[in-house]
Amino acid sequence: MTIRYLHTMVRVLDLDASLAFYKLLGLEETRRIDNDKGRFSLIFLAPPGQPECPVELTYNWDGDTGLPSDSRHFGHLAYEVDDIYATCAALQAKGVLINRPPRDGHMAFVRSPDNISIEILQKGAALAPAEPWASMGNTGSW
Repeated sequence: MTIRYLHTMVRVLDLDASLAFYKLLGLEETRRIDNDKGRFSLIFLAPPGQPECPVELTYNWDGDTGLPSDSRHFGHLAYEVDDIYATCAALQAKGVLINRPPRDGHMAFVRSPDNISIEILQKGAALAPAEPWASMGNTGSW
Protein backbone atom coordinates (compact mmCIF):
# COMPACT_ATOMS: atom_id res chain seq x y z
CA MET A 1 0.00 0.00 0.00
CA THR A 2 1.17 3.53 -0.84
CA ILE A 3 0.03 6.64 0.97
CA ARG A 4 0.70 10.28 0.04
CA TYR A 5 -0.04 13.46 1.99
CA LEU A 6 -2.52 15.71 0.16
CA HIS A 7 -3.58 18.65 2.36
CA THR A 8 -5.00 19.86 5.66
CA MET A 9 -8.51 21.35 5.49
CA VAL A 10 -9.67 24.23 7.67
CA ARG A 11 -13.22 25.63 7.55
CA VAL A 12 -13.29 29.43 7.59
CA LEU A 13 -16.09 31.87 8.42
CA ASP A 14 -14.57 35.05 6.94
CA LEU A 15 -12.70 34.21 3.74
CA ASP A 16 -11.07 37.63 3.31
CA ALA A 17 -9.77 37.74 6.89
CA SER A 18 -8.49 34.16 6.67
CA LEU A 19 -6.75 34.73 3.33
CA ALA A 20 -5.10 37.86 4.68
CA PHE A 21 -3.88 35.98 7.78
CA TYR A 22 -2.37 33.03 5.90
CA LYS A 23 -0.75 35.38 3.41
CA LEU A 24 0.83 37.25 6.36
CA LEU A 25 2.42 33.91 7.26
CA GLY A 26 3.90 33.83 3.77
CA LEU A 27 1.60 31.29 2.15
CA GLU A 28 0.59 31.76 -1.48
CA GLU A 29 -2.62 30.74 -3.21
CA THR A 30 -1.88 27.75 -5.46
CA ARG A 31 -5.36 26.71 -6.53
CA ARG A 32 -8.99 27.76 -6.15
CA ILE A 33 -12.23 25.93 -6.82
CA ASP A 34 -15.50 27.85 -6.73
CA ASN A 35 -18.44 25.44 -6.84
CA ASP A 36 -21.62 27.30 -7.82
CA LYS A 37 -23.86 24.25 -7.42
CA GLY A 38 -22.54 23.38 -3.93
CA ARG A 39 -22.13 27.06 -3.01
CA PHE A 40 -18.63 26.72 -1.59
CA SER A 41 -15.04 27.68 -2.38
CA LEU A 42 -11.87 25.69 -1.77
CA ILE A 43 -8.71 27.78 -1.67
CA PHE A 44 -5.36 26.02 -1.44
CA LEU A 45 -2.39 27.90 0.01
CA ALA A 46 1.18 26.69 0.43
CA PRO A 47 4.61 28.04 1.33
CA PRO A 48 6.56 29.32 -1.69
CA GLY A 49 8.15 26.46 -3.58
CA GLN A 50 6.21 23.84 -1.60
CA PRO A 51 2.96 23.26 -3.48
CA GLU A 52 2.89 19.71 -2.07
CA CYS A 53 2.22 21.08 1.46
CA PRO A 54 -1.08 22.94 1.16
CA VAL A 55 -3.69 24.03 3.61
CA GLU A 56 -7.19 24.02 2.11
CA LEU A 57 -9.49 26.81 3.27
CA THR A 58 -13.11 25.71 2.86
CA TYR A 59 -15.59 28.57 2.70
CA ASN A 60 -19.35 27.91 2.56
CA TRP A 61 -21.03 30.82 0.81
CA ASP A 62 -24.20 30.61 2.89
CA GLY A 63 -22.38 30.49 6.23
CA ASP A 64 -21.37 27.59 8.39
CA THR A 65 -23.45 27.44 11.56
CA GLY A 66 -22.11 23.98 12.42
CA LEU A 67 -18.65 25.24 13.36
CA PRO A 68 -17.69 24.98 17.04
CA SER A 69 -16.82 28.27 18.75
CA ASP A 70 -13.37 26.94 19.68
CA SER A 71 -11.36 24.91 17.18
CA ARG A 72 -9.21 23.17 19.81
CA HIS A 73 -10.39 19.79 18.53
CA PHE A 74 -7.99 20.47 15.67
CA GLY A 75 -4.36 20.34 16.82
CA HIS A 76 -2.40 22.89 14.78
CA LEU A 77 -0.67 23.69 11.52
CA ALA A 78 3.13 23.98 11.79
CA TYR A 79 5.51 26.03 9.66
CA GLU A 80 9.30 26.37 9.82
CA VAL A 81 10.87 29.83 9.42
CA ASP A 82 14.41 31.14 8.95
CA ASP A 83 14.16 33.69 11.80
CA ILE A 84 11.42 33.15 14.38
CA TYR A 85 12.01 36.54 16.02
CA ALA A 86 11.69 38.45 12.74
CA THR A 87 8.61 36.42 11.77
CA CYS A 88 6.87 37.06 15.09
CA ALA A 89 7.79 40.76 15.00
CA ALA A 90 6.37 41.11 11.47
CA LEU A 91 3.15 39.32 12.44
CA GLN A 92 2.79 41.40 15.60
CA ALA A 93 3.33 44.61 13.63
CA LYS A 94 0.38 43.59 11.42
CA GLY A 95 -1.86 43.07 14.46
CA VAL A 96 -1.47 39.32 14.98
CA LEU A 97 -1.47 38.34 18.67
CA ILE A 98 1.50 36.14 19.60
CA ASN A 99 -0.24 33.66 21.96
CA ARG A 100 2.93 31.79 22.91
CA PRO A 101 6.01 33.98 22.30
CA PRO A 102 9.29 32.41 21.14
CA ARG A 103 10.92 32.73 24.58
CA ASP A 104 13.13 29.73 23.82
CA GLY A 105 14.14 30.98 20.35
CA HIS A 106 12.55 27.86 18.91
CA MET A 107 8.74 27.81 19.07
CA ALA A 108 5.82 30.24 18.96
CA PHE A 109 2.06 29.98 18.48
CA VAL A 110 -0.49 32.33 16.91
CA ARG A 111 -4.14 31.84 16.00
CA SER A 112 -5.95 32.38 12.71
CA PRO A 113 -9.17 34.43 12.50
CA ASP A 114 -11.01 31.07 12.80
CA ASN A 115 -9.13 30.14 16.01
CA ILE A 116 -6.81 27.60 14.35
CA SER A 117 -3.50 27.23 16.21
CA ILE A 118 -0.44 27.87 14.05
CA GLU A 119 2.91 26.65 15.36
CA ILE A 120 5.95 28.57 14.13
CA LEU A 121 9.26 26.72 14.51
CA GLN A 122 12.78 28.05 14.09
CA LYS A 123 14.68 26.30 11.29
CA GLY A 124 17.75 24.52 12.65
CA ALA A 125 19.02 25.27 16.14
CA ALA A 126 17.10 27.56 18.46
CA LEU A 127 18.11 31.21 18.46
CA ALA A 128 19.60 32.67 21.66
CA PRO A 129 16.92 34.08 23.98
CA ALA A 130 16.23 37.74 23.16
CA GLU A 131 13.91 40.51 24.31
CA PRO A 132 11.12 41.34 24.12
CA TRP A 133 10.32 37.66 23.64
CA ALA A 134 12.36 36.15 26.51
CA SER A 135 10.27 37.83 29.23
CA MET A 136 6.91 37.88 27.43
CA GLY A 137 4.17 35.70 28.88
CA ASN A 138 1.54 33.65 27.09
CA THR A 139 -1.72 35.30 26.07
CA GLY A 140 -4.86 33.20 25.82
CA SER A 141 -4.58 29.58 24.78
CA TRP A 142 -2.55 28.11 22.00
